[in-house]
Formats: sequence, structure tokens, C-alpha cells
Amino acid sequence: MYAIIETGGKQYRVEQGDIIEVELLDAKQGDKVEFKNVLFLSTGTNVKVGTPHLSQSKVQGEHQGEVKGPKVIAFKYKQRKPVRRKVGHRQRYARVKITEIIG
Repeated sequence: MYAIIETGGKQYRVEQGDIIEVELLDAKQGDKVEFKNVLFLSTGTNVKVGTPHLSQSKVQGEHQGEVKGPKVIAFKYKQRKPVRRKVGHRQRYARVKITEIIG
């Protein structure tokens, strides 16, 4: 059984027991998290497709803390000029373990 959920403007394919990294959530470590924007639900034989969301379905998970993504480097350079600028950035994400899919 798997579902496709939407959170933070992105879509994720999740199964029970998966650990996903989503945009930061207003929750503390150990809190229960509920995703109500379920777009698609498959039980193996039955398939439900939302228009755009499934009203009776939801996905529950547990917030496991915040993590940082990979470092992204932006380097600005102008030819024949002494202009060089190097900027690094690391996006923060919330790590969530999927505990239950209700459909």
C-alpha cells in the first residue's frame, strides 16, 4: 500500500515505514504529523485518485527532527575584472517517518 501526498509544494510517494525529508514543519521532535493532502492511494488491487485530493484519506507520521541538505555553492564571476563572489547555502528539512496510511 502506498500513497502520494503533497506538502510544501512538492509531492512524495510514501509507504508505511518510509523516512522522508520535507520542508520545515511547525512541530517538535517526537510530535505526530498528519498529511491530509493525499492525491493518490493504492492498495495493490484498488486505486483511488483524488480530484485533486482524497477527502477520506490521510497519512500519519512522526517528526524525527531537522536535518540539513547538501551544500549548494553559487559562484559569481566577471571576466577580466576582479569580481569573484562565492556563496554557500544549506537548506534545512524536517525528517518524518511515515507510521500509518489511512484510506
